[in-house]
Amino acid sequence: MTYGFRIKLNWDRIDPALVESFKSLPVANVSDSMSRICGLGTGIRPMHRSGNLAGAALTVRTRPGDNLMLHKAIDMAQPGDIIVVDAAGDMANSLMGELMLAHAIRRGVKGFVLDGAIRDAEAFLERNIPVFARGVTHRGPYRTGPGEIGLPIAINGTVVEPGDLILGDIDGVVCVPKADASAILKAATKKHEAEAKQMAETEAGVVNREWVDKFLKEAGCEFIE
Repeated sequence: MTYGFRIKLNWDRIDPALVESFKSLPVANVSDSMSRICGLGTGIRPMHRSGNLAGAALTVRTRPGDNLMLHKAIDMAQPGDIIVVDAAGDMANSLMGELMLAHAIRRGVKGFVLDGAIRDAEAFLERNIPVFARGVTHRGPYRTGPGEIGLPIAINGTVVEPGDLILGDIDGVVCVPKADASAILKAATKKHEAEAKQMAETEAGVVNREWVDKFLKEAGCEFIE
């Protein structure tokens, strides 16, 4: 074995029915239901025009600026997978471009989260499958490794296990551990419904705002005429 080269071939993926149930929920509601500590970083932004991300994580760890293991991960992907790459946030070299994106679409990959850069940015807009990355650079990648596939990675302090649920929208990306997904779904759904009720009250002009002054009073706020 050469140190730094490891590929796990099998792991459990989150139930596809749970993935479908999460699709209608905003990432913000899911994040709030997880105590706001499971985001993958404010620097990872959409590289596509529109559309949300939802699917099981296929995890990749690679040396910054190198995409050998990302190539292999695309070849290994199952339809519906989201490929999540820990490339240490490096922006010097792109991890993928138009050709790799086209191959991934043919393989049934439903999206990417890259802690690194892309290139051929216009192609990502045109193809318009959900891709989140740190940015864009014209510099191409290396293909020598090392790297790992199918093992735990970390992005912005959040651990992503292979098979975990990855959700993304215009607000950013969150990872939902597959073991906790059912409980988080219930909490996020409850929050989403409560916010929908509050929005209806706000638009009708009947929302109760007494909590603001109550909080300020309890905090000892001084009101000056």
